[in-house]
Order: sequence, then structure tokens, then C-alpha cells
Amino acid sequence: MNSLSPARQGAPIFADAAGDIEVSFEFFPPKTDKMDAALWDTVRSLAPLAPRFVSVTYGADGSTRERTHATVTRIARETAMPAAAHLTCVGASKREILDIAESYWTAGIRHIVALRGDPPQAGQRFTPHPDGFANATELTAGLKAVAPFEISVAAYPECHPDSPSIKADLDNLKAKIDAGADRAITQFFFSPETFLRLRDRAAAAGINAEIVPGILPVSNVAQTRKFAAQCGAAIPPWMDRLFEGLDEQPETRQLVAATIAAEMCMRLYDGGVRHFHFYTLNRAALCYSICHMLGKRPAGGADTHPAADARLVAATGM
Repeated sequence: MNSLSPARQGAPIFADAAGDIEVSFEFFPPKTDKMDAALWDTVRSLAPLAPRFVSVTYGADGSTRERTHATVTRIARETAMPAAAHLTCVGASKREILDIAESYWTAGIRHIVALRGDPPQAGQRFTPHPDGFANATELTAGLKAVAPFEISVAAYPECHPDSPSIKADLDNLKAKIDAGADRAITQFFFSPETFLRLRDRAAAAGINAEIVPGILPVSNVAQTRKFAAQCGAAIPPWMDRLFEGLDEQPETRQLVAATIAAEMCMRLYDGGVRHFHFYTLNRAALCYSICHMLGKRPAGGADTHPAADARLVAATGM
């Protein structure tokens, strides 16, 4: 699974990348006017890549409900990108959640990312609302009863922290697909083999739905370590070493991050992957640069990102 395709053996890894991929992007709802401006700069920068869809996250305790709704509906209204809204089971009754779903359908939103959600306080165990959905399987079935939503759910290449075993985690994924989910998007990971093993296990378990790798370009190492600890993702020692000494060098960190993520994506491509879902953290340059190296260009072939960052492009050999 490590080897590149025969066509690229002995050639630069990104030479003549076909660009026959689909991409999608995840954003989070802004909290301030400054963050709002940054988000929309990112949206405008990535829109020329014609993503398959973009999604907007939902706070662990439902705290971003209104901001999520406003962001998703604005994307749907002002851009040509299909927009998906995250929904979780946390802190709301079934009726409240289904009312939110109905409001999305009325607003023209046809895609929901259905998640159990994390407890409001880190370290706590998830406890369902007394009148709520117990998990993403129940949520998926409930959403399908409201309207024929397109539904994406989560998958965990390295096992969800609350799952007692890899088999139990896979059984949970299958239950979500059987409840009506159209695809699964994985939590981030940093080894292509991790994803490819999940895909093989899922196929052996009779899961035929699309499984899309979630890609997190590392722009903030400390933040990524925190995210990884929460979701059970392993950061390889070699990757930790590559970022050593770069805490005060953000531009260099970006160059390293783009190279690592783009190479992993190319190795996934050689494993048959054709759709990549990027966790943008509301920043465009890294994701745009990675897509560029993979051959994904704006319609018409011209790069229109105002900062597809000459430094990133030059430093990665493009």
C-alpha cells in the first residue's frame, strides 16, 4: 500500500497529476466580524475549485446552532457550492432537532452531516438528552423520515475513543449506513495505510457506501495534538520531528504541512481514492495548494486564488 503507481515510479510524485478528483471542504461558523470576513475570504478562494459540497460544523453543545444555520444558508444563497449542515444529538430533544432539519429543508439545504456529537465538557461521557436521539444511527433514521436528505456520517480509521473495539466501531458504522446514510467521512489521520485498512475492513463487513478520507493539513501543531487526543488519531513520530523547532516559523510550518498532506493524498490516490474532504479551519491557502499539487484546478485552468501562495507553490516544486 505504500508504493506509488507504476506510472510515477522514478518520477516526481506530483508530476502530471491527473486532477481527476473531487474535493469537499469543511468550515466552522464564525464568532466575530473579523472571523466572518476571514471565512468568506476562504469561501471565495476555494469556490473556483468547484467542490462537490461544503459543510459547516455545529458546536458540541449546540451552541453554534444559529451561526451554523446562518452560514449554511448564506453559502447556499450566495454561491454555487452545495452546502451541508452538521447536526448532532447533543443537548436537544428529537422534536427540536427535527424542527431544525425541517427548517434546513425549507431553506433549500438538502445535505446533512449527521453526528452523535461530543459532550459539552471534554472528558465527560456522552449522555443522550432524555427525549433525544441516542446516537447518529437514530438521528440518521429520524432525518430520513423528515425528508429525503443526502446524509453523511462519521467514520473513525483508528476507532472512536468510546468504542470498545474496532469491530464494535465497524458495526456502528454499518448501522448508520443501514439507517440511510449515503456516505461516511472519516476523522483525520496521518498515514494513508490507516485509511486503506478501514476501507478494506468496511468492504469485508458488507459496507458498500462511499467512505471519504478527511484530510487535516497541520497548520498549528499544538492545536492538532489537542484534536488528535480527543478523537484517538495518532501523530506519527516522524511527523512530530518534522515540526520540531518551527513553533515561531508559521510560513515554514505551512510549507511542511502542505508537503506532508499532499504526499499522503497522492498515496491515497494511488490506492484508488478520488474524493478528498478537507478540514480547512477556515483557511484557504493550505487546502488550495494541496489541491493544486493533486492537479485540481479551477474551471478553465487558471489559478485564481489571490495567494495560492507563491511561497507554498515555489517551495513544493510546482
